[in-house]
Amino acid sequence: MSPKRGVAPIRRTTIVRATIRCLARDGYTGLTMKKVAREAGVSQGILHYYFADKRAILVAALETVTADLDRRVAAAQARGGKDAKARLQALVAACLRLAVEERTFWIVFVEFWGEMMHDRRLREINAALYERMRRLIGAVVVQGVRAGAFRRTDGRRAAAMILGLVDGVSLQLAFDSTAFSVAEATRFCSDAVMRYLAREAP
Repeated sequence: MSPKRGVAPIRRTTIVRATIRCLARDGYTGLTMKKVAREAGVSQGILHYYFADKRAILVAALETVTADLDRRVAAAQARGGKDAKARLQALVAACLRLAVEERTFWIVFVEFWGEMMHDRRLREINAALYERMRRLIGAVVVQGVRAGAFRRTDGRRAAAMILGLVDGVSLQLAFDSTAFSVAEATRFCSDAVMRYLAREAP
């Protein structure tokens, strides 16, 4: 029997959150549908109603942490107003804070990346995610170029460079807290991005 309509989204969210906790604790290799069902407080039959297998539940976990990241970035950018520099710096700062405040998010990303190396469908999902992030960051860069705040450059290419920087520093923050503090990382990344996009002196 399928769950009642009002219960279904709540139960699905509960299962996905339980999956994220299991991934953080046991990794993908240690993840089983039985463990997730126990963590979520549901039967394995209910679990299989929502997710066919481990791959499906891993994708759902990635989508959930990505949606959470999107909300945090959007909120941070809104506080930055319409100024392109402020919006870009807010985006960088929000991503870096997430690496420390929600370390489990990065564990989900890393576990997903490990599996996608052997699964074309997962690589396609990851490629779509990164393309969307490049569009988002690239739009801010283009806004800054048009306003005269940044040098003339290709928005997508600049976004790829910025995303690579933020990803690398976020990984270090998440898995090696001795490397630098969030404040230091934010200053470094913001300075690097602004130097990269700075207009040339006349």
